[in-house]
Amino acid sequence: MSAPLRTPLKTATGLGSAKEGTSHFVKQRVTAIALVLLVPWFLWSLVAHYRGGYETGAEWLSQTHNAIAMLLLVSAAFYHMRLGLQVVIEDYIARHGTRALLLLLNTFVAAALWAAAAFSILKVAFAA
Repeated sequence: MSAPLRTPLKTATGLGSAKEGTSHFVKQRVTAIALVLLVPWFLWSLVAHYRGGYETGAEWLSQTHNAIAMLLLVSAAFYHMRLGLQVVIEDYIARHGTRALLLLLNTFVAAALWAAAAFSILKVAFAA
């Protein structure tokens, strides 16, 4: 049997892998794939309807498939943003208290932005 690959410092502090890196990596890649598909659709829709004004946009968003796709787009975008900022915060903020506060703030801001976007999409979709 082989000896464990732990340094004396690692053994003393008990710090090791958090075992969440792969899950985080996969989530980031899945949201990136969703955005690769949804952003060109959104840009094409924007270009196709940009001259119509609010009424044309509201009519476009009132179509079920467009409202669902927009909800998927903002959900993937804000979740992807949260995951990316989490990596930046964890990698570059050394103080534990500051890191914890920024991670909490990151989650709440992403959730608030998503809620505002989802509410706006649904309000326009159901009002038209």
